[in-house]
Amino acid sequence: MPAHRLPDNPSLERLRKQAKTLLRQVQAGAPEARGLVAEFHPRPPHPFRLSDAQLVTARMYGFASWPRLKEHLGAVERYTRSPHRVTPRAEPPEEFLRLACLTYGADHPGRTGEAALLLARQPELATANVFTMAATGSADALAATLDDDPGLARTQGGPFGWEPLLYLTYARLPATSGRYVAAARVLLGHGADPNAGFLWDGLTSPFTALTGAFGGGEQDQPPHPEALALARLLLEAGADPNDSQTLYNLGLGGSFTDDTAHLRLLLEFGLGKGGNGPWHARLGPTLGSPRLLLREELATAALRGGPRRVRLLLAHGAEVDGIGGHPVFGGRTPYELALLNGHTEVAELLAAAGASAVPAEMDAFTAACMRADAAAVAALGPDVRARALARHPDLINRAAGQRKPAAVRLLAGLGFDVNHPHGGTPLHAAAWNDDVETASTLLELGADPTLKDSRHEATPLGWAEYGGKERVAAYLRDTTLL
Repeated sequence: MPAHRLPDNPSLERLRKQAKTLLRQVQAGAPEARGLVAEFHPRPPHPFRLSDAQLVTARMYGFASWPRLKEHLGAVERYTRSPHRVTPRAEPPEEFLRLACLTYGADHPGRTGEAALLLARQPELATANVFTMAATGSADALAATLDDDPGLARTQGGPFGWEPLLYLTYARLPATSGRYVAAARVLLGHGADPNAGFLWDGLTSPFTALTGAFGGGEQDQPPHPEALALARLLLEAGADPNDSQTLYNLGLGGSFTDDTAHLRLLLEFGLGKGGNGPWHARLGPTLGSPRLLLREELATAALRGGPRRVRLLLAHGAEVDGIGGHPVFGGRTPYELALLNGHTEVAELLAAAGASAVPAEMDAFTAACMRADAAAVAALGPDVRARALARHPDLINRAAGQRKPAAVRLLAGLGFDVNHPHGGTPLHAAAWNDDVETASTLLELGADPTLKDSRHEATPLGWAEYGGKERVAAYLRDTTLL
């Protein structure tokens, strides 16, 4: 395993400077630098040269050599796209595509509605070029165009520099049943790559056509209107089911549900198994192995409370005590994560599969609070409570974010601040989850709906309105008027 994670959108010049710094430190006898050489250089030479420092730097990040690291940087540069940074375009086809597709950074409510309005005013945009044909699911026009020039199925263009298949899978226009699947079948039949994708702003987790079909993510982007049918078609055509960004978007990223439809489909086509796909070949050790992806899915289900996912993953061979590599897991097993977050049913499923743990005192306090076990909290005594208040004041934010109103009530009674700022307040977390029950509990306990978060300077109602969380937005509006 590499000792360090390569930065997103890495710079060759910065890595060269890092190697030169390591060389100077080794020559100066710095113990930490010498330790790196001993760990990562197969035959530490004397004298130590810049080429040796470059080799150590490459191996620190999991690459066999400096040329392999440079090759990786070239791939990152080649595939990086930043669709969220594309500004309004003067040409109507370009502007239509800019508005019609998810960008994962500029997906404000109403954006695709603007695209639909533009298309209604200028219907000829649907067939203006191969990219708009894909984004509108115009299968017949695509077939005629690609019959004349099959190479267009893989050409890159439009406002985002994407292949047509990406405009199709990231489009979010209203669809008639089967229109996009038919268009995707035309593209694939003419040579479109089922593993087409891009690196969003240099992130080394590819946003593939499969990622676009499933949607999700930190802003809860909607799925494609033909998501499952499109995803099945892509997988049948050879898309890699070990798709790290899809798993993140529907797991750790955004609001969590215990839906298993995407997992069932990916598992059917080999999630967690097989060799490395084309993106692994391009990006090397920066992408997790299929086995690690399956391990992280179980850890995610345990962290966020997904008993249906846990049953499914265990049935498909997920390691019951496997530790995920993402920092949010904190090096804990799925069973520990389930206990610490009060997911009793998940913990019981994992225990039945052979997991076990003896939590430390502070962990036991956290677990008892998250499952709203007042008796267990009281048994741990006031000293533990005082330490928890000092060390983990955001525990109430976590409870709110996990839709646990009973835990919120218990924590408030123990002295945790219902308005604790942790990016946003607990009420912000409830608003983003469209969780009226937790929101009403917080307001009853004295939460202030006028407080703003530290990043966007928006109230909980602002979060709800931006994210299209209609139930909690209506509730907060009514509450504010009282």
